[in-house]
Amino acid sequence: MKFVVTVDRDEDGAYVVECPAIPGCISQGDTEEEALANIRDAIRQCLEVRAERGMPLTVAVHQVEIEIAA
Repeated sequence: MKFVVTVDRDEDGAYVVECPAIPGCISQGDTEEEALANIRDAIRQCLEVRAERGMPLTVAVHQVEIEIAA
């Protein structure tokens, strides 16, 4: 399975990674590579828990377009 993740940096410089398709699935790391490795583990664990609880594995994620006034 493939998932889209977001990568951001917090105020301390740590990389924070989130999987929007799985509510609450978030991880972090000192480097981007570490954070991406950690989110892979977090996604696996989140999917296992959601399956055990009979929850849908993912939620719908859509792209929307907005216009920004100049």
